Amino acid sequence: MPGPRRWAVAGIDLAWGERRPDGVCLLQGDPGGLTHIAHGLVRGDAELRQWLRDHLPADRPALLCLDAPVVCPNRTGSRPVDRLTHRLFHRVQAAAHPANRVLCARPLRVAAGLRRAGFSIATDWPSTPRALVEVYPHPATVRWFGLDRTIKYKRGPVAARRREFARLQSLLRAWLGRHAPDLAAHPATRSLLREPWTKDTEDRTDALLCALIGWQWATGGRRAMEILGDEQSGFIVLPKTKQPDRSATEFPPDSVR
Repeated sequence: MPGPRRWAVAGIDLAWGERRPDGVCLLQGDPGGLTHIAHGLVRGDAELRQWLRDHLPADRPALLCLDAPVVCPNRTGSRPVDRLTHRLFHRVQAAAHPANRVLCARPLRVAAGLRRAGFSIATDWPSTPRALVEVYPHPATVRWFGLDRTIKYKRGPVAARRREFARLQSLLRAWLGRHAPDLAAHPATRSLLREPWTKDTEDRTDALLCALIGWQWATGGRRAMEILGDEQSGFIVLPKTKQPDRSATEFPPDSVR
């Protein structure tokens, strides 16, 4: 059985346009738990690449989780995986928006740049040691928190968004307390999950959600994940409903699809 290994997971709440910053979150750890956490915002492709160079060491497996398409061969319309999310998650209002090369020009440009920087679009991390995947926090939170619909903090009147965002923070604090107490206790996380809603705080929190999907992979193994779609037409990585086994010490995770 492989010995203990260190790992690094980054979550990126990627802005599809050029006006908003990207939320970024780093989680580093080993089979004993988390060893380092960082949250922040970066602006533009160059700052994002520099942040990744600074925070993802080249000497350990790294999983980069983007809340944006990394594979999208269709010029118009939507991908098969987008339509699949409608069948699976429309009842909980967590279906993905249609993605095509016209709508998601920046995500695909960023993904291409990350590939040139040494990341591979792959669903077998850590067999592919520096992997880039698409994640989708809405259905992840529905599964983690046992919800009957998504939390409505993205749109609507500011007062309503603030209430729903506070609800997300409360649910996330409780979930982390049960499943990732070292992350829940970290000062950076405690501070972030008590901040009142602003768009910048929302983006940083969404990056944390993206990173937590990768954390479940790192701590629970590939068997704790579900992959919708494929690497040719587009895919989305989701956590399974069952929580990762905190007693597991095997690393790397099971990579059998």
